[in-house]
Amino acid sequence: MLRRPMVARAGRPGLLGTAARTAVVAGTATAVSGRVRARQDARYAENDQAAYQQQPAPAPAPQAAQPTGGVSDEALAKLERLAQLQQQGVLTEEEFAAQKAQILGQ
Repeated sequence: MLRRPMVARAGRPGLLGTAARTAVVAGTATAVSGRVRARQDARYAENDQAAYQQQPAPAPAPQAAQPTGGVSDEALAKLERLAQLQQQGVLTEEEFAAQKAQILGQ
């Protein structure tokens, strides 16, 4: 009895075709993952280098105390509020001067 060679069915690859396709898919996946890995390594290297080069910001200098002539912060806040009211036209010059004198204890 003679054996007929195995022939792939119509539309389906044979054993060699399947092996070849698997090899192509595996090779493509390896190449793509290698490129992704290289791109990620480059990105991480850039970030590490930037972080290494970045100097910490210097600490802010303590704010020098402005001469206020012994006026408390609360009194300054009140005077600023009065100045705003005067600029808005709510207080007259005389009213502002009277309130200022009262706050400053004059």
